[in-house]
Amino acid sequence: MAAYEDMIRATSRPGAPWFVVPADHKWFARLVIAAAVIEALERLDLAFPKIEGAALEEMGKIRRALEAEAPRKRR
Repeated sequence: MAAYEDMIRATSRPGAPWFVVPADHKWFARLVIAAAVIEALERLDLAFPKIEGAALEEMGKIRRALEAEAPRKRR
């Protein structure tokens, strides 16, 4: 057990942390994993890129072309 703990301490880094997940109960293990993933994603502070000018106009043209080709079932 000491070697296991030493390995975790020696290899876990802020950018690549280790998580010790108890596996006695699947539902609890999944809860711990989900919480770790959510926390990591929230720390990324992601945002959609800003698109302006010619790129925005080009995307509008592409969207209109795709909508014109799409089946009419959506309505």
